[in-house]
Amino acid sequence: MVRTKISDDDKGKRVVNSSGQKIGMITEVKNGNAYVDADPGIADSIRSKLGWGDADADDYRLESRRIADINDDEVRLKD
Repeated sequence: MVRTKISDDDKGKRVVNSSGQKIGMITEVKNGNAYVDADPGIADSIRSKLGWGDADADDYRLESRRIADINDDEVRLKD
């Protein structure tokens, strides 16, 4: 079953393009919207996994219409 709706559990997941190449990481989920840090550093990844990170000016809102699938490890985007 394909899931495309973002939930709080998706915070910290990597975001990949349709070819599987990592393009960023979800740093925050607010009101059903995901915010992606493009190419985060290791410190950003750890903070997000611990729930310490928040969306900032460098993060981009990910629209749900751009999502092809969400699994346990990643959010895959459409072409």
